Amino acid sequence: MQAAIPFPPLSPELFSISLFGFDFALRWYALAYIFGLLIGWRLAVWTVKRVQLWHNETPPMTPAQIEDLLTWVILGVIIGGRLGIVLFYHPEYYLQNPGEILQIWKGGMAFHGGLLGVVVAAWWFTRVNNLPRLSTADMMALATPAGLLLGRLANFVNAELWGRPTEAPWGVIFPGQLAQDCGQVIGQLCARHPSQLYEAALEGLILGLVLIVLVRRGALKQPGVVAGTFFAGYGVGRFIVEFFRQPDMQFQSPGNPLGLALQWNGYGLTMGQILTLPMIALGLVLILRAKQRAKP
Repeated sequence: MQAAIPFPPLSPELFSISLFGFDFALRWYALAYIFGLLIGWRLAVWTVKRVQLWHNETPPMTPAQIEDLLTWVILGVIIGGRLGIVLFYHPEYYLQNPGEILQIWKGGMAFHGGLLGVVVAAWWFTRVNNLPRLSTADMMALATPAGLLLGRLANFVNAELWGRPTEAPWGVIFPGQLAQDCGQVIGQLCARHPSQLYEAALEGLILGLVLIVLVRRGALKQPGVVAGTFFAGYGVGRFIVEFFRQPDMQFQSPGNPLGLALQWNGYGLTMGQILTLPMIALGLVLILRAKQRAKP
């Protein structure tokens, strides 16, 4: 093994306390969700207060309505993210252990499930309040990358969702038996791609900056462009990172029919890549339709 970076001494918990026989812990992952939602909320409020950014100088909603929407977004993230893990990644396990489906404190959230949950929540909210859906989607898309950035950084702190083995000098030796085993030489430490940081850069930092630049150049005046760029940009970034990210364990087993389907009928694509393909297609459709509507 060539030179590699040992995993830094990071703890998933910011602090933990025991009260009345119960253990309470504040985890970095929970903080990532909290601050991601807060930053997204403030970004959304910032945009609707600047009417000149919007089509016909008409923001999709008021700051007060954004606060109401935030409640439904939180529910969509939690419920959708959990169901995404259950249905997309571990259906067999949770069928055998249904009592653990609601145990979200044990971890396990899927981005694509959370995204679907947010889409459903936003669709319901805009329908009930008779709000423009495309402009609302643009506003929410602009608010999302900050949370993705913080979430992927929290994944790195948790030493989870690590990448494939690598000989690159920036490879990281993650803790844990599975992370350290490359399946080649028993007992030899394994360096892996820090794929969490790759995702933080592509899905969070770079995508967020691209959306901000588009907004400053007037993209919100064409409803659907910002949302379409988010969907397509996230999909492309996630598709690329999946080449460096360790595939989910349940799809590597020869005894798993879905795993075999992904390897042969799916041309070797991972579940993460398959789930991003509809996102890329949707993003391109939104952008093209927005451009067509903008033509005189």
